[in-house]
Amino acid sequence: MTDAFIATLPKAELHVHLEGTLEPEMLFALAGRNRVELPWPDIGQARAAYTFTGLEHFLPLLFQAASVLRGGQDFYDLAHAYLTRAAADGVRRTEMFLGVQTFLDAGVPIAEQIDTVLAAISDARTDLGIDGALIITCQRHRSQTAALEVLDLIEPWRDRILGIGLGAAERGNPPAKFADYYTAARARGYRTTIHAGEDGPADYVREALDVCRPDRIDHGVAAVTDPALLGRLRDEAIPLTVCPLSNVALRVVPSMAAHPLRAMVAAGLLVTVNSDDPPYFGGYVNDNYEAVRTHLGLDRATLATLARNSFRASFDDQHRIATHIAAVDEHVRTTPLSRPSPPSVTPSDTAEQVPPRQ
Repeated sequence: MTDAFIATLPKAELHVHLEGTLEPEMLFALAGRNRVELPWPDIGQARAAYTFTGLEHFLPLLFQAASVLRGGQDFYDLAHAYLTRAAADGVRRTEMFLGVQTFLDAGVPIAEQIDTVLAAISDARTDLGIDGALIITCQRHRSQTAALEVLDLIEPWRDRILGIGLGAAERGNPPAKFADYYTAARARGYRTTIHAGEDGPADYVREALDVCRPDRIDHGVAAVTDPALLGRLRDEAIPLTVCPLSNVALRVVPSMAAHPLRAMVAAGLLVTVNSDDPPYFGGYVNDNYEAVRTHLGLDRATLATLARNSFRASFDDQHRIATHIAAVDEHVRTTPLSRPSPPSVTPSDTAEQVPPRQ
């Protein structure tokens, strides 16, 4: 059960792949709607397949499941379902990734993808009170030319798309491969993020900063192995969108107790907590907050810091960011203690951490 303080703590979610929010129940419903054959006979066996040895094992399953998304109504339903769940978790602002290349390959027009997701965001803002925004991601195992083509495809929506990102397997696909993509995206006015330091080394985080110059680093946990890089991330206030349950599920870290999040907070990094691909990795954003509370001993003050960080790291309007942070402060002030809290994390914390996989 989620701690009561976490359950209603105002927060932003900045690292969630929309196609990765496809619950098995919706997976089978859409497969029936679109007459797509699945390799699993039922929902139970689909869930049983969500055990991974690494990112290279997870990605093929993700792409296979995403094959059921064939039309605009599918994308609307998926986005609205995620936004409904996020709102229930106290999420006030979410900046969602959509990997359009997967669906372009399947023949889904770009307009059917983007227009319907933006419609779901608009409806959820009115009906649920959650503010959503869209970040278009490209896949690093493809070419930079293909990523630049996506920038051209999304040009009609430039004023309604928040930013661009880069995901998929890092190893063998260093950030420098996409330097021109990031230069072009900045020239068009997009905010930028990049996956780095998940299944790739700390050097990929440094290279991303030097060559791609993103506004945010997605994951970034490998940086804990490099003290100089940690200092740079702290001094430059580079946000990190960390996904603890994902990191455990994909064997980036050996266990939740060994996750470096506590050390990252203690180092003064602008670190946030997010869900990544929640059905596949065992939970939504509140499940991630609960996991780090339970296994890393993070107290209410530290959890509130993570929530404030999530708004500070967002690409939202500064006035709204201030309003959200004030809501976190009010939540801390008015929510009674339900149980004794463990010690808070301070920069002097020297708790031993196991570094992430290289």
